[in-house]
Amino acid sequence: MSGTLYGLGLGPGDPELLTLKAARLLSSVPVVAYPAPDRGESFARAIVAPRLTGKREIAVVIPMRVDPAPAQGIYEEAAERIAAVLDSGENVAFLCEGDPLFYGTFMYVLERLRDRFPVEIVPGISSVMAGAAAARMPLALRGETLTVISATLSDEEIAALLEHATAFAFMKVGRHLPRVRALLNHLGLASGCVYLERVTLAEEKVAPLAEAQEPAPYFSLILGRRELKR
Repeated sequence: MSGTLYGLGLGPGDPELLTLKAARLLSSVPVVAYPAPDRGESFARAIVAPRLTGKREIAVVIPMRVDPAPAQGIYEEAAERIAAVLDSGENVAFLCEGDPLFYGTFMYVLERLRDRFPVEIVPGISSVMAGAAAARMPLALRGETLTVISATLSDEEIAALLEHATAFAFMKVGRHLPRVRALLNHLGLASGCVYLERVTLAEEKVAPLAEAQEPAPYFSLILGRRELKR
């Protein structure tokens, strides 16, 4: 009998935001896998590092580049390494900062293994939800729609998405902060925006978008609302 692949959402960074279910499953598996940058430590691993004693680890090292082509081969290799463990009957937990299915590496492993092995996914608190709590900003009221936007999109694509948005969240801000901030100023939306970085961590920063310092780290986001009459 093959093992089960668990996709565990670990939350935005504060270890106390790990769910009870994720903690229970993590304690039960002999092997963990997690994404890691080609420089520096894995953020997902760092969240639960004290819980990993005695476990075997599979680091999925992903180059931090715009071109997605090299990553595809890495996902293939990682999936096969995980598959070998599952074929032996052992369970594997794939560690995901935030939620496994929200801008997460796990999705690429999932699509390669979902038809071959049992899979269980445990949701986690995303940075958008944690950011709203830190900023004390409602994400959506009554019949409003929350628009989630990748800051990697072009100005034209972003402007089109914002045209009818009442509330919005920018992910993957990082090096795109100057361009996105300039665009929001141009569209008259910057005054309703809050900039956040390293949400729930000791280094957390929350500030009006106009006061955000450059360069922005990878783990940064912008939350905004259009001023509406109620």
